[in-house]
Amino acid sequence: MSMTQSQLRQGSIALDRSDSTLRLRLNGHWHLSRDLPAASSVIAELFKQPAPRVVSFDTSGLSGWDSGLISFLLEVESACRERGIKDDREGLPAGIRRLIELAEAVPEKEGTRAAARRASILERVGDRVLAYSVGMADFLTFLGDLSIAMFKFVRGKARYRTFDFMETVQQSGPEAVGIVSLIAFLVGVILAFMGAVQLQQFGASIYVADLVGIGMVRDMGAMMTAIIMSGRTGAAFAAKLGTMKVTQEIDAFTTMGISPLEFLVLPRVMALILMMPLLCLFADLVGILGGAFVGITMLDLSFSTYMRETISTFTFVNFIGGLAKGTTYGALIGLAGCLRGFQCGNSSSAVGDAATQAVVMSIVMVVAACGAFAVAFNILRI
Repeated sequence: MSMTQSQLRQGSIALDRSDSTLRLRLNGHWHLSRDLPAASSVIAELFKQPAPRVVSFDTSGLSGWDSGLISFLLEVESACRERGIKDDREGLPAGIRRLIELAEAVPEKEGTRAAARRASILERVGDRVLAYSVGMADFLTFLGDLSIAMFKFVRGKARYRTFDFMETVQQSGPEAVGIVSLIAFLVGVILAFMGAVQLQQFGASIYVADLVGIGMVRDMGAMMTAIIMSGRTGAAFAAKLGTMKVTQEIDAFTTMGISPLEFLVLPRVMALILMMPLLCLFADLVGILGGAFVGITMLDLSFSTYMRETISTFTFVNFIGGLAKGTTYGALIGLAGCLRGFQCGNSSSAVGDAATQAVVMSIVMVVAACGAFAVAFNILRI
């Protein structure tokens, strides 16, 4: 393909000025997918002295166009009106003239441009504060409704399907064992390796077992399990409920007199509350085995010695504290995932946004709860 043909395929503009007329010659393909000429070059010509009285168009070389050309012509004609220059549309195709007339048929609303200006810093801060306050109100309302539904569940009066509950238990528990095992083992290995590097300098390698045991049982087992479940299960809850909202299935439940909170949210939250402590216990065990792997291979400790030292560090308070954290984290993950699913917009892209927001919200709430537990345990001297 020659250079001349390539130039013809690309939208271009040539300016011819004679006496008081400025002629715009439009050539090639004017499509948004291409790099179109800017209207600024024509507008700059309008401000040169002496200014032209008439702007005309020559589209004989135009081989294709879309809305990109319409936007270009509207900018040029707007500049002409500001300068009091007449625009002659006779050289434009009939289709372009009709579209321009249609665009100009509806006048711009008064104050539109003023509203589109950039808001001041105080306005943006105020809007953000109002948005957070509305979000907090929605969160508290959802939490209150969920608490009522859980009270009905305890009394045996909640309306949900046992099959859905068992299916969610399967998805939130046994199907998550693989990824929880992998991450817990790696966390145990990392804790043991980091401790071994320092404790070996003092001849206290055996205390690696204490470090890994206490760390996994008190914090890391529940924390890592919660983060995994936030990305795995919390996002799945938000995506599924968001899809149901987009397809108006949640509205159908309300129309039939069935509480969506009891039928859809309650089984998911209860499944996580029941499964998270069990997953945390399993993560603790696998993490301890990961520490034992490092102790045996790097520190020349026997398995029986390592496990004996680990068991000696266990206390009932640490054990119960880890289970309490796991249960709380499960409730927070289920709450965040279901809340974001119910707040999902009415488009397919909103489902992905809801899943992302559910993961972020879950992790933030889990970390905040972990800090609250640490402060509470310190106050209680646990």
